[in-house]
Amino acid sequence: QVQLVESGGGLVQAGGSLRLSCVASGRTINSYAIGWFRQAPGKEREFVAGISWGGGSTVYADSVKGRFTISRDNSKNTVYLQMNSLKPEDTAVYYCAVRWLIMVSTNTKDYNVWGQGTQVTVSS
Repeated sequence: QVQLVESGGGLVQAGGSLRLSCVASGRTINSYAIGWFRQAPGKEREFVAGISWGGGSTVYADSVKGRFTISRDNSKNTVYLQMNSLKPEDTAVYYCAVRWLIMVSTNTKDYNVWGQGTQVTVSS
């Protein structure tokens, strides 16, 4: 019953910024963690960032730490990924996913619901 919809992807020049959003709709529940993942052509899906239910715990992949910021607005069932200083290697399809526990996991197998993905392309 729960669906996730990502938005905000697009084409941006290296060094630019994008802000992704993930909105949960349908039969949402209060307590869940959110993870952002990405998958580039020919690569496995990898963890990017995650945030706990209360927002007090965030986790970032080393490749994006210091450049990306994850946040959430629980009243709107929305999670954001602010991406700054984008690099061509950030090009990928970005997915948000829900874990029906309050703490973040970096493992794809620990997430229960996935969005359709949004394309991010960074040109040099």
